[in-house]
Amino acid sequence: MTTLFISDLHLDESRPRLIEAFEQFMAGEARGAQVLYILGDLFESYIGDDDDAPLNARVAQATRALRDAGVPVHFMHGNRDFLLGEGYAQRAGMTLLADPSIIELAGERVLLMHGDTLCTDDAAYLQFRKLVRDPAWQRAFLAKSLAERRAFAAQARGESRKHTANAKPEIMDVNPSAVESTMRMHGVRRLIHGHTHRPATHHFDLDGAPAERIVLGDWYEQASVLTWL
Repeated sequence: MTTLFISDLHLDESRPRLIEAFEQFMAGEARGAQVLYILGDLFESYIGDDDDAPLNARVAQATRALRDAGVPVHFMHGNRDFLLGEGYAQRAGMTLLADPSIIELAGERVLLMHGDTLCTDDAAYLQFRKLVRDPAWQRAFLAKSLAERRAFAAQARGESRKHTANAKPEIMDVNPSAVESTMRMHGVRRLIHGHTHRPATHHFDLDGAPAERIVLGDWYEQASVLTWL
């Protein structure tokens, strides 16, 4: 049996083919796995568990069907869907996973993260992240109407695209020192994360021993899946 990892699907009503690809994956390849880990940004935007958008129901139906077929689904918040709560997770048959979390793969401790907190050179983003992750801010936001929240999400996506276009490429990637200190703190030699949309496997030396960082790909052009045998 295999363990599957995906992230950064950014599912959105404007990308119907992407939604269909996700549903096909959940009804096909994922059925043969032992467990599926979704490491954030399943949605392009998520404005609360009370959102009645058809997409949310479709995604929940697909993930619950996989869970009902005997494959546990673990979900870690990303920078686009951090408001996904226990209510939706229960409807979707998903178990919420803290960021970061450590799991065991083939007897080895492996660190899982979304990856945005490793981008420590992007000060503007980290400042925004601190704001929207504050419980008081979230309570105030969720108290707004769905129309107000949708308008905010659309504006935030626009600002994000502008920031990405104008920022230096190296700022948008993880900071090597942040990676090393995080792995050292958790006592691991292998890290799996998403967020940067730069799929690769990085081998490096950590305190005199080999270490590995695996970056998951996004789903804009193709379904990017990490399969762990």
